[in-house]
Amino acid sequence: MGVEALPWVITSGWASGINAYAVVLIMGLAEKFFASDQVPDALGRTDVLIAAAILFVLEMFADKIPYLDSAWDSVHTVIRPLIGATLGFLIGNESADLNAAFMAATGGVSALLSHLVKAGIRTGVNTSPEPVSNVVVSTSEDVAVAGVISLAFLNPWLAAGIALMLLVLGVTLVVFLLKRVRRLKTKYDTWGSDSPATGNGAPGALDRRRHPEVGKDLQRGE
Repeated sequence: MGVEALPWVITSGWASGINAYAVVLIMGLAEKFFASDQVPDALGRTDVLIAAAILFVLEMFADKIPYLDSAWDSVHTVIRPLIGATLGFLIGNESADLNAAFMAATGGVSALLSHLVKAGIRTGVNTSPEPVSNVVVSTSEDVAVAGVISLAFLNPWLAAGIALMLLVLGVTLVVFLLKRVRRLKTKYDTWGSDSPATGNGAPGALDRRRHPEVGKDLQRGE
């Protein structure tokens, strides 16, 4: 495969960080039924396909439930990069020109970065009180993974370029969402410090720091 292996490693690594089981399932089915030369033979094994299908169904549901998705992401902080690295190794191992260890590292790093982006986005999305946003985001991620991996069979370099672009956009979105979460936390902390329940005074008492003129009147007995 030569240098042609690199875009496949980047694409599969990025996709693995979002939904590793979908990547293994799609690539495995392509090897099983179409004997694709671009997919390692090991992914087409029946036991691999069954395991990937079961885990994909589990993730499909867990990924759409608020806060359960974040817990699922925490568990997969190690799993997704490992799968990305394994795919990179298997793809690189088919190449005589590129080192399989380098491919494994590339796949693992790509998967880790996209996983961190996904986890960061979910942290921001979970601040929303309704569950619809989780379903929309999760479904969009699944469609993006399926679309980019499928495109890789037709044009690996184009798919890799799109994967890298989506990674950059994801990082930008995470930064925006984290700033939003930080602002919400600041507002909540400010509200809590002004609440009578915090012990800053008797119920109904005014905060003299925010109303200094009222505090002076109280001291004069007016």
